[in-house]
Amino acid sequence: MDDDELRSIQRLARDERVTTAEWGRQRLREAQEQRARPDIERKLAVVRAAARFRAPAPDIEQMNAEIEQGYLEERSSP
Repeated sequence: MDDDELRSIQRLARDERVTTAEWGRQRLREAQEQRARPDIERKLAVVRAAARFRAPAPDIEQMNAEIEQGYLEERSSP
């Protein structure tokens, strides 16, 4: 890290009234949390794209019956 970069970080830490080391730890924790969180915007984009498709779908009772029928057929297969 060059001197200018260090001074910039020191100013940021001073503005937040924390030590430079604490400022660094906080930024590292934030970065770690960001990586651990799912990319919500990407997931929403996928859901929105899927919602644009208007396909006919049966009511929930029929869908459940079809799913159950599929399970029963799998069990009876040799």
